[in-house]
Amino acid sequence: MMLEEYPEILTIGEVAKILRVTPLTLKRWEQKGKLVPMARINTRGDRRYSKSQVLAFLGQTETENVEYRI
Repeated sequence: MMLEEYPEILTIGEVAKILRVTPLTLKRWEQKGKLVPMARINTRGDRRYSKSQVLAFLGQTETENVEYRI
């Protein structure tokens, strides 16, 4: 699946798949301030990330035509 096919709001699992890391790695990056979720929802505190945030983390912008195949 290409990155532009994902929704604008991503789950931790989707972001982990895009970045090819585990959800635990994303949680560790959050603790270090590398990648902070845009929102935490429900009583469990599930993380949600924006697609633009993930692109910025990858050093890309939304206007760049980048193809990621997963």
